[in-house]
Amino acid sequence: MTASDWRKITKQLKVKPAVLKKFLKHNKPKERKYGIATKKCERCGRLGTHVGQYGIKLCRQCFRDIATDLGFKKYS
Repeated sequence: MTASDWRKITKQLKVKPAVLKKFLKHNKPKERKYGIATKKCERCGRLGTHVGQYGIKLCRQCFRDIATDLGFKKYS
C-alpha cells in the first residue's frame, strides 16, 4: 500500500470514526527514525539522495536546478 492509497482511504472513512480508528491502528505507515525514508526534499518530496549540508534539505536534482539562485558556482 502506497502513501497515496493510505490517504485516499482515510478520506473515505471520515464518516465512520470507529472504522477509521481501527484502520489507522493497523495500516498507517510508521514514522521512520533512520534510513532513506526519514528525509524528504522540501521542494519536490523525493526520498533519495539529499544535500543536507548548510541546512539546505533538497534532493540533488532540485539543488542542481536552483544552486545558482542560492549563490553556488558550478566548476567544470
